[in-house]
Amino acid sequence: EVQIMESGGGSVQAGDALRLSCATSGLSFDANVVAWFRQAPGKEREAVSCLGSGDGDTVYSDSVKGRFIISSDSRKNTVYLQMNNLKSEDTARYYCAAGLTFGGTFRCSSPNLKYGMDHWGKGTLVTVSS
Repeated sequence: EVQIMESGGGSVQAGDALRLSCATSGLSFDANVVAWFRQAPGKEREAVSCLGSGDGDTVYSDSVKGRFIISSDSRKNTVYLQMNNLKSEDTARYYCAAGLTFGGTFRCSSPNLKYGMDHWGKGTLVTVSS
């Protein structure tokens, strides 16, 4: 059984940094893409960053490019999201999710990424005050 648990959220000031963790079990990083999504109140869930399987390919949304960094530690089965220079518009619940690549058919660059995810965590809340 695949389990995903996010942690590291909190309330910070604009300009501060946070590191989110996505601890997984039962998941092969070689066979899945792992991505961070976020959902603000009244808005749709959007992809923030994605880590490709095996090749380490990374993708970022335009809104976080240059500020957020996704990484992984396969020994700990954990994916991280380092969030720097946080802005009030980054306030949201952040979710970690994983989706099977089906041999490369499903990738971080696939359209409508969230619909290809098979497993989701419950999220961690990030609040940024200006």
